[in-house]
Amino acid sequence: MQEPFEIKGKRIGEGRPLICIPVTEAGEEQIAEKVCRLTEHKAQMIEWRVDCFAGAAEPERVRAVLERIRPLVQETVMLFTFRTRKQGGNGQLPEKQILHLNEIAAKSGCIDLIDLEFFEAARPEREIRRFQRMGVRVIASHHDFQGTPDDRILRMLLDQMRQGGADVAKLAVMPQRADDVLRLMKVTNDMKQRYPALPLVTMSMGSLGVISRVAGEAFGSCITFGADGDVSAPGQMQADRLEMVLEALHEGMA
Repeated sequence: MQEPFEIKGKRIGEGRPLICIPVTEAGEEQIAEKVCRLTEHKAQMIEWRVDCFAGAAEPERVRAVLERIRPLVQETVMLFTFRTRKQGGNGQLPEKQILHLNEIAAKSGCIDLIDLEFFEAARPEREIRRFQRMGVRVIASHHDFQGTPDDRILRMLLDQMRQGGADVAKLAVMPQRADDVLRLMKVTNDMKQRYPALPLVTMSMGSLGVISRVAGEAFGSCITFGADGDVSAPGQMQADRLEMVLEALHEGMA
């Protein structure tokens, strides 16, 4: 049964959204340095975008990075993501190799959550269950960089990820006009009311959609992504400014 959950003292699925900061560096040293700096600054959650890593096609290099950063993230929620080009990332590996990397991450003792591109996987429900048995949570994700589908499709995408057994359902879409942003936020709110125990992550990308990245506490999105330097998706705010906005909104809502 899906429900809000806690990792390393941080609640996911209710209350103020967690800020997740992507690490997109290409080299081992740069990755370790970035993770070290983020943990020193008390980042709540870090996403290792392994598709940006120069050694992503070499499992032993991925394993080595995970072993290196594991001691650094004892108090930080860690998300492991291989984002394919079709979904807006840099990765281009066969599904079998991606699943092998996810398995390495799940067994590493370093990673708390794995991102699974739900509609790119041949048998997503099976993979979700397998990773959950390994002791990690799964974020089922889908990204549309071309537009914002109609409300019926938005609901269908989130509902299929829910039915697939994911711990969190994530949907990112690109608005063409302000109405698209409002529609996504309303669908998020509707889904949260219908399935109050389901942790959701939704965002409308680009400059038009910035408001969706800070409004999660009001409308039902439990994680938001903020940059530390380079952005990993259009419309990301810098994490320090995002923190200020989220805290101000949280205080106002309280």
